[in-house]
Amino acid sequence: LVFPTFVFAMGVSAVFAIESRLARGATRGQIVRHTMQRAAILCVLGIIVNSFPFFELEHMRFYGVLQRIAVCYLAVSLLYLWKPRAWAMAAVLVIALAGYWVLLRWIPVPGAGLPGRDVPFMDVRQNLVSWLDRQLFPNHLYRDVPDHDLRDPEGLLSDLPAIGTAVMGMLTGLWLRTRRSIPAKTKGLALAAIGSLALGYLWSLWFPLNKNMWTSSYVLVAGGYSLALMTLAFWAVERKGWRGGWTWIGVAFGSNAIAAYMFSELLPGVLHNIHFTSGGKRTDVIGFVLDHVVAHIPDPGWAAFAYSVSFTAVCFIPAWMLYRRRIFLKV
Repeated sequence: LVFPTFVFAMGVSAVFAIESRLARGATRGQIVRHTMQRAAILCVLGIIVNSFPFFELEHMRFYGVLQRIAVCYLAVSLLYLWKPRAWAMAAVLVIALAGYWVLLRWIPVPGAGLPGRDVPFMDVRQNLVSWLDRQLFPNHLYRDVPDHDLRDPEGLLSDLPAIGTAVMGMLTGLWLRTRRSIPAKTKGLALAAIGSLALGYLWSLWFPLNKNMWTSSYVLVAGGYSLALMTLAFWAVERKGWRGGWTWIGVAFGSNAIAAYMFSELLPGVLHNIHFTSGGKRTDVIGFVLDHVVAHIPDPGWAAFAYSVSFTAVCFIPAWMLYRRRIFLKV
């Protein structure tokens, strides 16, 4: 749920960011140029994340998390500048989700046949999403044994429903900007969360939940949970006024979200390449921590959780330092 929630939050914030710039006197043309520039920079940063530290051009992966965020950001920002109306965004959401289902269910996969008849529906290899990615970027896809270069979880065609995720966030941003009371807004968010979850789980009976393919049912379910989290946060901060110390971690991370993400992605590449010998065994920094700290936690689930929390805490340090110095790195 982390990735779609990030895309959802980006859609929410885009509404406020665009309206803020318009209020300060920026023209729509200026905002369009800045939006395209920001999307291009995010794509470049995404390629750096994929390739660091060795940058092997022969198998360089062009898709990725930041690239998907860039595509979604560009699409929904241009949509908002063109038609900042809820009905237009709702129409785009329906077209994106329904259209993606039609493409995957009713368009034959070249060389394989019709999904559900000639090949299993949503087969991991024989589906339209993976087929298109293999045609566009052979030898440059997500490398994962045993599906080496056969699929990509952030491929081109699955950007379509991912844009739907961002549109759900943008619709939420529009709702939050209305003049309704805080209790009414809270109730609306809660009802939207319940409705999205119900519809998503119902659709999953025919169009299964699948993150790698970012299925339409997954958009609705993940969006429902994002709305539920938004409801809780809005209720706590805006209605109850709980703005104390518990919010500072989120504020510090959120103030430099892309910088924190880049640090979290590049740091392992550095630590994995600091080699040394310990107890007669050749290892690296992360391997040493796993063998001498995490391995002593008997339950594998809690061990993984402890490692994740510890790594997040390490990534929080530079975000906290930047926030304390009022340094905000923006794309």
